[in-house]
Amino acid sequence: MKKNRGKLIFIVASILLSLYFLYPTYKDYKFTKELRSLVGEDSLKYLEQNEGDIREARMKRIKLGLDLQGGMRVVLEVNVLKLLEDVAKNKDSLFEAILAETRSEALGSEQDVIDILKAKFEAKQARMSRYYGNIRDTDDDVVSRLRSESDNAIDRAMEIVRNRVDQYGVSEPSIQKQGGRRIIVELPGVSKEAEVRQLLQGTALLEFKLLTDLEITSKVYESIDKTLAGKPLIDSTEADTTTIAAKDTTKKDVAQADTSLFDSSLAQIPEDQLKAEEQARKEHPFFYLATTLPQQDQGWNGELYTAEENKAKVMRILDKPEIRRLIPSDMSFVWSAKHSFIAEGKKYYTLYAVKKNPELTGGVIVNARATIDPNYNQPIVTMEMNSEGARDWARITGANVDKRIAIIMDNACFSAPVVRTKIIGGNSQIEGMESVDEAKLLEIVLKAGALPAPVDIIQQTTVGPSLGEDSIRKGIFSSLLAFGLTIFFMIVYYRLGGTMADTALLLNLLFVLAVLAGFAGTLTLPGIAGIILTMAVAVDANVLIYERIREESVTGKTLAAAIDAGYSKAFTAIFDSNVTTFITGVILYQFGSGPIQGFALTLMIGIVASMFSAIVITRVIFNILTERGKVINFG
Repeated sequence: MKKNRGKLIFIVASILLSLYFLYPTYKDYKFTKELRSLVGEDSLKYLEQNEGDIREARMKRIKLGLDLQGGMRVVLEVNVLKLLEDVAKNKDSLFEAILAETRSEALGSEQDVIDILKAKFEAKQARMSRYYGNIRDTDDDVVSRLRSESDNAIDRAMEIVRNRVDQYGVSEPSIQKQGGRRIIVELPGVSKEAEVRQLLQGTALLEFKLLTDLEITSKVYESIDKTLAGKPLIDSTEADTTTIAAKDTTKKDVAQADTSLFDSSLAQIPEDQLKAEEQARKEHPFFYLATTLPQQDQGWNGELYTAEENKAKVMRILDKPEIRRLIPSDMSFVWSAKHSFIAEGKKYYTLYAVKKNPELTGGVIVNARATIDPNYNQPIVTMEMNSEGARDWARITGANVDKRIAIIMDNACFSAPVVRTKIIGGNSQIEGMESVDEAKLLEIVLKAGALPAPVDIIQQTTVGPSLGEDSIRKGIFSSLLAFGLTIFFMIVYYRLGGTMADTALLLNLLFVLAVLAGFAGTLTLPGIAGIILTMAVAVDANVLIYERIREESVTGKTLAAAIDAGYSKAFTAIFDSNVTTFITGVILYQFGSGPIQGFALTLMIGIVASMFSAIVITRVIFNILTERGKVINFG
């Protein structure tokens, strides 16, 4: 007994420590069960009374993966090509051609984008230093610098995504880098797909741009309309407006709009009115798609309104080479972030003419907060700027009193307020959100910072909570079934020795779950499969030992000597098999993803625990029994 005292103390300490780590999981189970039994005010009261304990238990419990808890798994890919385009200088037609070829080849290739870009430059016999770095840099120098910027951009994107997810309030998220361009985000318990896409993909490019003068805007629009009207209709709108849309608005003049069609349908429009509409469409092809609305007691404010289905047509018109020549070089166009109104079931968006260069960017924002405007009871986001931004904002607003400044986020205008007075202190606000939840998302994106490059969602998987509960039930049932059959076999075949092996097997399961809880591991459905496989590995070790003990007993050795010889001779085989399996688990965890990593994690933990339980714990138990003169039967 004395020679086993140290090992016995260590075993007891391990058991107690495991129970300590698993206790929060038990508490969380009890809290959840109690909450489900309560309804209405009783549930809220119980939640308020135990909020701290519930939150602590939830943080320290065994974490469940998406397949058990439900949620979303999103695979993001950083758009490195867009980053390379943004950091380039002196862009010309040659650069655009090289970039287009690179983009086309990168779509169907796993080759590194920067290597493709370099190959395209070499094929065109052009130096990369013409657009990147200094003129003295070699192509290899430029490639090295671009690769460094790309790696930094991906790491920064990962950090920003992590910050956004943390502020969004997701419990137990998993954010991992995969390969050179991809980020895997797992969000347990999240089901709002639209919010998640906005949260992860929003680049947070905030810009404050002045609207162009009304006189200039009016002349540009008139020139566009007249230019289009001088061509065949099929050319002016690329054959997309040949069908009469009875619900579209008709523009007869820049300063006055005919909105009668908003309240009528094709069946209700007389033939002469249809002819008038067709005539108006031919005379004013641009204003047929983008119209004004009558203003109450005020003139035209420079805004045009377009049905959602016609937004692409309007942009195609504005991108025509002959139309671009009519537009000043410092003028650009942006759509409203949300529709301005709905008429006859169609959403109409506002088109703003703004200065191309922003007066201020979101880099000066140090804080943002979603709140409710007390005057209009509408959700807004208030922003605070740093000292430099506050000075610039005061200068900008002071120099543009009675002018409109568009607040643009990711190339969508949220609001375009009129500057009434000089704004001192660096405070401003964004309007145009439909709900507090949307305002909260915008706050998170602004506070977390802007992504260095756009990210694309290339894969998205959603698991419902009901499916997760079903997976848990089936996983527990399969585990109990495997555990029960193993216990039954060991007791029947190895008698008392099998009972001791079953005890060690139970402790092995306890250790695996405790390690998962203590080190914030995540239990997944494949992880449950790994636990079941671990049971087989643990029993296999005991089978090897017991068969060796039986062989040694046949030679006439005493029970104690046979046990010592059995453990000694079986150890090498057990150790070798477990090490090779552990190495396989390491490889799976390192190069796998998602479910494969969950399986590998529980397998590795289980192997270490099985070695401890099968070799150390059972050996101590047998030593204590033999010292007390107990007869141990191994079948």
